[in-house]
Amino acid sequence: EVELVESGGGLVHTGGSLRLSCATSGFTFDKYTIGWFRQVPGKEREAVSCISNIDGSTYYTASVKSRFAISSDNAKNTVYLQMNGLRPDYTAVYYCVADSRFSTALAMGIMGKFYGMNYWGKGTLVTVAS
Repeated sequence: EVELVESGGGLVHTGGSLRLSCATSGFTFDKYTIGWFRQVPGKEREAVSCISNIDGSTYYTASVKSRFAISSDNAKNTVYLQMNGLRPDYTAVYYCVADSRFSTALAMGIMGKFYGMNYWGKGTLVTVAS
């Protein structure tokens, strides 16, 4: 059974930090690209950051570059998203996704919102208060 379990969300104030974790199981981790997407009610789903376990590439949406860092631990089948300098407009439910069709992080980051992903986690809420 495939599982993607997110953790690490919570309430922080502007400028604070959080570290999200996505623990995975049930699929061949190093053959997948893993991404973090966020969703705000009434708004389009957005790819925040992705990492390819296939070629090692990473992707960040423009608004989080230099603030967020994504990493992958193949020994633990876990992907992390270190989020620094948080802003109120980052408030959203953050979902971990996995897909083997995207061989690069850029491909998932740009095209991912148009496709249903192979696997989704249940999400973790990040709230940034001003």
